[in-house]
Amino acid sequence: FPMRRLVGFWGAFVILTALVAAGVLVVTKTTLRELGGAVAQVGRRIWAWRRKPVAVAPKVAATVRKVKPTTPTLKKSAPANGPAATSRAPKPPKAKSRPKPQPRPNTDGYELPPLELLHLGEAEGINRRSLEQTAAALEDALIQHGVDAKLVRIVPGPTVTRYEIELAPGVKVSRVTSLSHDIAYALASADVRILAPIPGKSAIGIEVPNARRRVITLGDILRSDVAAKEKNPVSIGLGMDISGKALMLNIDELPHVLIAGATGAGKSSCINAIVTSILARATPEEVRLILVDPKRVELGQYNGVPHLMTRVITNPKKAAEALQWAVAEMDRRYELLADAGVRDIGSYREKWDAGGLDEESFDRFPYIVIIVDELNDLMMVAGRAVEESVVRIAQMARAVGIHLVLATQRPSVNVITGVIKANVPSRLAFAVASQTDSRVILDSSGAEKLVGLGDMLVVTAREPKPERIQGAFVTEDEVRSVVDWVKGQRKSQYEAKMFEAAEKKAAVEEEFDGEDPDIMRQAMELVVRSQLGSTSMLQRKLRIGFARAGRVMDILESKGIVGPSEGSKAREVHMTVEEFEATMAASQ
Repeated sequence: FPMRRLVGFWGAFVILTALVAAGVLVVTKTTLRELGGAVAQVGRRIWAWRRKPVAVAPKVAATVRKVKPTTPTLKKSAPANGPAATSRAPKPPKAKSRPKPQPRPNTDGYELPPLELLHLGEAEGINRRSLEQTAAALEDALIQHGVDAKLVRIVPGPTVTRYEIELAPGVKVSRVTSLSHDIAYALASADVRILAPIPGKSAIGIEVPNARRRVITLGDILRSDVAAKEKNPVSIGLGMDISGKALMLNIDELPHVLIAGATGAGKSSCINAIVTSILARATPEEVRLILVDPKRVELGQYNGVPHLMTRVITNPKKAAEALQWAVAEMDRRYELLADAGVRDIGSYREKWDAGGLDEESFDRFPYIVIIVDELNDLMMVAGRAVEESVVRIAQMARAVGIHLVLATQRPSVNVITGVIKANVPSRLAFAVASQTDSRVILDSSGAEKLVGLGDMLVVTAREPKPERIQGAFVTEDEVRSVVDWVKGQRKSQYEAKMFEAAEKKAAVEEEFDGEDPDIMRQAMELVVRSQLGSTSMLQRKLRIGFARAGRVMDILESKGIVGPSEGSKAREVHMTVEEFEATMAASQ
């Protein structure tokens, strides 16, 4: 009452209220800044709750607290790379009549498979309320940690949604990147990826996995307008980017690609999509395939298609021989390019089609795509031979239309060596277990934050910054339908000479008891021409050790070329120079 007499009723009320509030702040140890943030947060939530939900349209233009979310055009596209990742499996359309094949001139009656064999995925609506709640939680997390930033754009994708924020002047980008764990905690998601900055923008992207993923099928990609405009026969349907745009990848521009990721991340599905894309878009005259499958179960379904140059290779040693054949084929094609006076396969084929090359001396060679499903097995069995062939092809084969697609689930430096990485600039990185594995593949982190099942980062020679893509998924039934169609068009024609040189070499080595044929021929010529069966002479002339020289001499004895050992004396030679020359001429 004394205070009421001094300042009146309202004055006393204000003073007592202020004293009570100050006492509460002191007792609870709360600052005025924290109190203001809490009040603002409550106000924003009340405002968001009172707002009416906005209906989803193909292009969303509504604002969320002055934020303009950009959504992809929702055509017949859908989720992830595998049935386990989907919220709804794609349903095949009801075919009322036999689908028409794609037109392709000058193919001697060969008809490409109709794209209707590849099913479209089902479109998924965008959950506006979920986007708003996540955006509010993200802004609250930034405010609580004292980061002055503004949410400017929301980009919903098939697998993740990107929230783009702009920082106030003077705020360092590192303040946001250092809060990655705190942001993941606030959004209740362990796989939050921060892109700082977004390439080509003055903004930071925070990518949050969607609660419901959409299936992206190979039919969505190959039946899109982007694929219709792409005419190169080695262009493949890779998947869909975060903005919902179909992505076609031209292998001719890569020109070689390395695919790596943990088990179950989507590598095999990606390889099936690559092979099926080629079968669906190219004739055997345009593209031929060499498939290597050490696991024996992934690519066997493609046996018998006319695009194959040989049956699917399952033996690592046979795979090394196939790579050596590809090196020899590369050298042959370069000789043809030099004789034709052109620089690459594109100019060569244009000159051939125009009738500028003699059919007796030249041939219209196709593109060759070599796909290795598990590089690790090849490196363990024939590492040196495989690495040498891979490096030679990677360095020189682009101009003659030979391309490599190498896949491995073990992204270690023993498999992906520095020499291979230096010559294979394009990478497809699927989900890996650690940041170290991501750096082996991409030379940067990021792949450890992927959510698996087709979620990948793509790096090419033209785009060195990783781009996040949801890979296209193709079912076994779709693959079987395409394979049956192409088998019905033409029988397979395998390359008979692919393993011929290796078989001849093996026969010669067997004849010489496993010894190097070149060493044996040189030793035979030295002994016969000098008429001196001396082990020490072989050591000096051939620069080999005593044990090996003795073994070579024993083999010559078993062939009847020299006589038995006579102690320290040289062995007697039983073959004349004329007989040796006749034997060499007959063997040649």
